[in-house]
Amino acid sequence: MAAGQQHVRGGCSDGQQTMTIKRILIVDDSPTERHVLNDMLTKAGYEVVASEHGEDAILKAKTVKPDLILMDVVMPGLNGFQATRAISRDPSTRTVPIILCTSKSQETDKIWGLRQGARDYIVKPVKRDELLAKITAFG
Repeated sequence: MAAGQQHVRGGCSDGQQTMTIKRILIVDDSPTERHVLNDMLTKAGYEVVASEHGEDAILKAKTVKPDLILMDVVMPGLNGFQATRAISRDPSTRTVPIILCTSKSQETDKIWGLRQGARDYIVKPVKRDELLAKITAFG
């Protein structure tokens, strides 16, 4: 049985279908939001990397290689929609699922975010159980 478990672990690196979410990149210009999300996720056992804006998120998506990205939408400079589009269209990062995590609750915002490459959408204030369920769905 242990050998079978090792085989499954070895298979994780072969493709995205069997990916386990371990490292999460939080992108939000609000220090408070970053702290709240960081606390929620680290207590749930995830490794968290933080970014304050879209430009840095694109760089960290390539260098840190997160398993999932939580992306705010309203940020100075490159907004979350633009950063999501860039990450989801880059061959080196396009397989990383992005969940938009924003105060923008209009259905049109959600549709637009999904069209930019986001895989899911969650409205602030974030509910812990809802967030963890969405993350688990990818892993």
